[in-house]
Amino acid sequence: MKIAVIGTGYVGLVTGTCFAESGNDVVCVDIDQTKIERLRNGEVPIYEPGLGELIERNIASGRLQFTTAVSVAVPPAQLVYLAVGTPMSESGAADLTALWAVVDSIAPYLNENAITVTKSTVPVGTNAQILARLKQNTGRDCRVASNPEFLKEGAAIDDFMKPDRVVVGVRSEEDGEILRQLYAPFLRTEKPFLTMSPESAEMTKYVANALLATKISFINEMSGICSAMDANIDDVRRGIGHDSRIGFAFLFPGVGYGGSCFPKDVRALDYLAKSQDIDAQILQSVDRVNTVQKELVPKLIKQHFDNDLDGKKIGVWGLAFKPKTDDIREAPALVLIDRLLEAGCELCVHDPEAMSNVCEKYGDRLTYCDRQLDALNGVDAVAIMTEWGEFRTPDYAEMKSRMKQAVVFDGRNIFNGEQMQSAGFTYYSIGRPTVRSSME
Repeated sequence: MKIAVIGTGYVGLVTGTCFAESGNDVVCVDIDQTKIERLRNGEVPIYEPGLGELIERNIASGRLQFTTAVSVAVPPAQLVYLAVGTPMSESGAADLTALWAVVDSIAPYLNENAITVTKSTVPVGTNAQILARLKQNTGRDCRVASNPEFLKEGAAIDDFMKPDRVVVGVRSEEDGEILRQLYAPFLRTEKPFLTMSPESAEMTKYVANALLATKISFINEMSGICSAMDANIDDVRRGIGHDSRIGFAFLFPGVGYGGSCFPKDVRALDYLAKSQDIDAQILQSVDRVNTVQKELVPKLIKQHFDNDLDGKKIGVWGLAFKPKTDDIREAPALVLIDRLLEAGCELCVHDPEAMSNVCEKYGDRLTYCDRQLDALNGVDAVAIMTEWGEFRTPDYAEMKSRMKQAVVFDGRNIFNGEQMQSAGFTYYSIGRPTVRSSME
């Protein structure tokens, strides 16, 4: 099939590249000329494992092209995917400014039989508004569908190629069948292709993210109770996770969720509820618990040093909101950095992929270390904020030798408390007993 993908952000780039990989002719469109030139040269503006290789291969095959011209990409396209950002506005609602600009831009060039497919996360009812807007702009009934994405940053290629399910919202069986054929190469393991109304598809995306965010906030709140009651959240998590009704997914305590999806989608769904005079108390609590959780490590550090942080040197391992990405949007590490800078700390930071993004935000207020151990030189403590794999098995003796004080605040519970104690560290984690160095 001939496909146009409007938007080369995270979702659009992965979507377009994976469709090209399955044999379709794809043209990706973006208004950023510099970005398009970089992509044409095989330079990927985001970090996503495996994506660069796929882009390079499909450019070489001729199946994947990049342009700034809607007039080039849209006329021959059987499917026009909308994958532009829908960021959160000050009210909590999704900001659809970019989406409406794209809808207006494609209308003059839209093939009469083309299906416009919304990939962006949008409020319920947006598909119907796109349909009405295209009809107004073209003077004819247009075909519009919804196809929400369920990609995890850091595992997006696998998620797209081997989906748990594909959800599409359509108004006709014919449109559903075309999209089924498009996704057939990715569903050879009998994973379900689910057709429903556009409104249900739009809602599915929000509800999925809200439920996952709820699980994270729930286990984080339970970890706080465990700490107060001398219980161990790891034991509790195992005790409940083996219940088939509950499972282990997203039941890992930590410093809260971040990224481009969970925070904005929980708030957007709450905003939608308010628009219908519904008080979504669970959604509000999920968001509130997450906000509080991001303050936990700063609080623990302040308590350990008796609120005297002026001049303290703190190392930070992990800046991205999760491993295998360079995305720092709503990252808990940023809250920690802000609080420690406010308290007068000197910060030495390390992340395998996200340091350039953090540098754009903080400039020379931080010391950036290319090697994780270098972020420990002369520090009074280190805080671990992202669970990168390479952080899990360090040389503890080397760590301790570099640190002024052997104090670790593990915001992701990647280390074992007993092992840390025997190595001579004072060790704080989430929902588990604090262990103190025998030298204290």
